[in-house]
Amino acid sequence: MRIGELADLVGTTPRAVRHYHRVGLLPEPRRHPNGYRRYTLRDAIVLARVRRLRDLGLSLNEVRDVLADDAGKDLVEVLTELDADLARQEADIRRRRAHLGWLLRQAEEDGGLASEAPVSFELSALFDNMARVTAELGGEEPRWAAEERALLALLETSRRGADREWLDGLLAALTTASDAVPRAYEIYADFDALVDAPVDDPGVERTARAIVDSLPEGVWEALSIPEALTPENLSSGFADAFFAEFSPAQAATVRRAMELLREGA
Repeated sequence: MRIGELADLVGTTPRAVRHYHRVGLLPEPRRHPNGYRRYTLRDAIVLARVRRLRDLGLSLNEVRDVLADDAGKDLVEVLTELDADLARQEADIRRRRAHLGWLLRQAEEDGGLASEAPVSFELSALFDNMARVTAELGGEEPRWAAEERALLALLETSRRGADREWLDGLLAALTTASDAVPRAYEIYADFDALVDAPVDDPGVERTARAIVDSLPEGVWEALSIPEALTPENLSSGFADAFFAEFSPAQAATVRRAMELLREGA
């Protein structure tokens, strides 16, 4: 058989066959004097197995491992791992579809989505609570409330695994404590008032302590300041961008709040 005939028999393409030659999955037969490769039935059997394994979702390296083991032990192991991986993907797809469905329902009920969307259920619940408090205040929202929503969305996106436990704990406290958001709005107003204040303004210390005191009991103990914002890393790119959002007095307030948290004030 020529390469085209082999590919047609197995249901693939000559290009795929040539690729399998290059990566070592399928031995390349010697060329005949006329320059053409001549494939045997054995080549077709091996190529068919390669295609079946690829159809199952195995990578080229995994297929190579399977083909290298005539006893088939590697195949059982690889298929077990593949099944577990597909189960994780399936669960992730279900979770993502549930989230998408929830977002679409929210959009239908509210006539659209907030600029920070899409975010997690927990963060969305917090943002909804913030919107309710804003409405109760007559629609007047402190400037830093909107800034903090964007920052929380950023941190939720960028923090992963154990590194984001402190964020999860904070969100849980803010969404379960009935007075957490109204109290936060009072602090937002004080923080906004520092925009034109000097760095030695008494409001810096007062607002920093209010920030720390506003954290619900048990939360600040689990709160680890992001590594990029610790004193030794304050020249990092993230820290520079973070503090660039503040006036000098506001930046001093945030730094002082971080100091108090690290001291366990």
